[in-house]
Amino acid sequence: MARHLEKEVLIERRGAVALVEINRPPVNFFDLALIETLLQRMQALDADPECRAIVLAASGKVFCAGADFGSGVDPDQALEVATKLYSRAIGLFEIGTPVVASVQGGAIGGGLGLALAADFRVASEAARFSANFAVLGMHCGFGISTTLPRVVGANAAARMLYTGDRLSGAEAFELGLADSLVAAGEERQAALDLATKIAAGAPRAVQDMRRTLRRGLADDVRATLAHELALQGDHMKTADFLEGVRAASERRTPHFTGK
Repeated sequence: MARHLEKEVLIERRGAVALVEINRPPVNFFDLALIETLLQRMQALDADPECRAIVLAASGKVFCAGADFGSGVDPDQALEVATKLYSRAIGLFEIGTPVVASVQGGAIGGGLGLALAADFRVASEAARFSANFAVLGMHCGFGISTTLPRVVGANAAARMLYTGDRLSGAEAFELGLADSLVAAGEERQAALDLATKIAAGAPRAVQDMRRTLRRGLADDVRATLAHELALQGDHMKTADFLEGVRAASERRTPHFTGK
């Protein structure tokens, strides 16, 4: 069945704020095509001087569960897809317009990486944040090696990465991973309110301060992505990776052997 990519990334304008919604329910897995479409839509908004802030949201009960490897993943194919996907994902860090992510439900794996591409994250207690790569048997990706420590600090990032623990919205707020904590169901409106407040500022001042604060981030993420990809390529060839993906598909605890 042919996919309608224009329906998987929806745009709604609210004055100087653009709402960008990932619409691939039930858990909004991404692939190369979706990331490509998302980037194109956000680049078009970035080029529009009338758009001064963007809210990145998702339909349904889950923000984004990351990439879908499936239980029968082929390591070579997975690496090829990851290589192409990361080459496009870097563009999300080069967007010049401030971005607020509205996170409901899970931001898992690459979904966490996507949320970290935004300037701010608004969440509720119902949100769940997890860098679950270790329990999949692979190195983290999507630039998380750079973006997560930048937001929560080195030790907190290491603990999330080593354990793969899921943090509640309240725990994420305590760490600074979520910038605002609101009642469930109010995430999107709170994100829009913050974006509207940002959009009310002098656009050149806001954009230049953002550029100063994020100076070097895109270059750092680009280097990190290359490093992460090389290690992911190694890990995707291991029995532990196949076991991790299989266990996740079967919703059981993985049994790793170090092979």
